[in-house]
Amino acid sequence: MPVVKNTHDSLTGIPTIYQCNSDGRQNDTVAADLDGTLLVGRSSFPYFALIAFDVGGIFRLLLLLAAAPLAGLLYHFISESAGIRVLVFATFAGVKVSDIESAAATVLPKHYSEDMHPDTWRVFRSCRRKCVVTANPRIMVEPFLKNYLGVDDVLGTEISSYMGVATGFVGGDTAVLVGENKAVALRGTFGNSMPDIGIGDRLTDLPFMKLCKEKYIVPARPGVRPVRKEALPKLVIFHDGRLVGKPTPLAALLIVLWFPIGVLLSLLRVFSCWLSDKSALSYYIMNLLACPITIKGTAAAAGVRGRGVVFVCSHRTALDAAVVSACLRRITTTTISYSSAAKLIGRKFLDEGKSLVMFPEETTCRGPYLLRFSPLFAELSDQIAPVAIAVKTSMFNGTTARGYKWMDPFFFYMNPFPAYEVTFLNKLSPEERCYISSGQKSSHHQVANNVQKMIAQSLKYEVTDFTRRDKYRALVGSDGHV
Repeated sequence: MPVVKNTHDSLTGIPTIYQCNSDGRQNDTVAADLDGTLLVGRSSFPYFALIAFDVGGIFRLLLLLAAAPLAGLLYHFISESAGIRVLVFATFAGVKVSDIESAAATVLPKHYSEDMHPDTWRVFRSCRRKCVVTANPRIMVEPFLKNYLGVDDVLGTEISSYMGVATGFVGGDTAVLVGENKAVALRGTFGNSMPDIGIGDRLTDLPFMKLCKEKYIVPARPGVRPVRKEALPKLVIFHDGRLVGKPTPLAALLIVLWFPIGVLLSLLRVFSCWLSDKSALSYYIMNLLACPITIKGTAAAAGVRGRGVVFVCSHRTALDAAVVSACLRRITTTTISYSSAAKLIGRKFLDEGKSLVMFPEETTCRGPYLLRFSPLFAELSDQIAPVAIAVKTSMFNGTTARGYKWMDPFFFYMNPFPAYEVTFLNKLSPEERCYISSGQKSSHHQVANNVQKMIAQSLKYEVTDFTRRDKYRALVGSDGHV
């Protein structure tokens, strides 16, 4: 994979970003490069790899990995432009443009937001008009830059397409945006009113930096800590994609090598889980198959007159119900969905002494966030026991909004050591339930909000007001109903 050349000697004399004063810049315009400048990371390979796996699976990632050495050789001995052309072709050739746009909008923002350079961002955010000039394909970077950072102008390499399918070649008047092409693109956007500040990190950024009134270089320094996500204008709460982390070339190689082993292991794990079918046996089987389930706390007992308990859980994967049932070691545990008939069915089960496992978020949510809780569980019973569920994966995400949902369990179990942590919290006291000691009925919505906060506090997560509909509108463009 291309690695930035050592251009320190050529850039000597240019002040560094650490010397740039960010005060009083509210009327200024800034133009900055992306990799190694606005981002800490100086390689774009991880982002190409994320797109490749999302749009083409393991075989597309393998193609990109095979092309990476050639891209590196061309980058170092021919030109930066030639290396990028190879990466673009390996990643995009034959892929629908709409699929690329979808992946760029839902997969990449989370990873970009975790790699923002603190000092570049300090200067960048202080300016009124913001522009990014990058050799990366514009289609990849624009959703994050505009939707999450408020960038006004994104100048990047354009990709060519035919009948809605990417050809794998670059297009546009300036081809790959490196060197003088960056200066041409900047002139075309700003005309005679050039930006006040130009920021780059390599020799090929100098042509556009020289057009700016002030120019600053971002030197490569090991150990730079990215900006905290909370300090960015907008948090990335909803994101998609099957890969957990940004794959470096070595990590991508490990993924490719592990994939066939992971498929076989996943089939064994899913089949074993299906055979045990929510029984106590599945708890022991999963631990034997390197899928540890850690149980904390004590599950609540049945209520008055043997009435069942409603276990209200946070939702991480499609396997949550089976895992909680296995932890409870009760065959009479039942899971119901949120619908108009759910109240009648739920009350019937509870009256029969069965326990209910409910997920009031109504969908899974990644990251340290909880979606808004539906109050249905509070309308069914006053025997309510919160359950905090957390999962740990190292390679693949076990959920998707845009992909095939039936593959979620398989991807979860393809991880080398997928782990569950289930924490049973205390059953709600009379003061915390729908019906307090005086018999006065409290708000079901308030009970739902309180349970959400209890689970969030246990997991050290952040509560949100977002719903299932918000998630699917952000990731799919629909309300999530089939």
